[in-house]
Amino acid sequence: MTTTPIALTRANTILYCQNWEETVHFYRQLLCFPVAFENDWFVEFHLVGSNYLSIAQAARATIAAVAGQGVTLTWQVEDLEGVERFLHRQGIATTPIRRKWNARVLYCYDPEGHRLEFWANHIGQSAAPEEGVRG
Repeated sequence: MTTTPIALTRANTILYCQNWEETVHFYRQLLCFPVAFENDWFVEFHLVGSNYLSIAQAARATIAAVAGQGVTLTWQVEDLEGVERFLHRQGIATTPIRRKWNARVLYCYDPEGHRLEFWANHIGQSAAPEEGVRG
């Protein structure tokens, strides 16, 4: 494995949102992500290990919102069917589970339009037929 001189110790993705309250509600109440930090315009969610996701109110930030364009957040999970059932119970619409890139994936969108990809290693033939490229 190649090493890099940049020794990262933490990763944080920041989404700048126009629909800030709805998007924070989505991640906090519907996905049940734990809050690591928050103030009146910025909420940081702890995902796993040293990985975080932050939701910033675009009107209060120096970076404009992109309305989800060009952004896919992709997260590996152990039990994709369990995630699908949970999302549906929470009222979140998803795509059917499909096979892509030798994995099984499903997609949904947050209120700002960011695409979320949940994926698991491909085991068995329970997903729909393989599609060309993930994305």
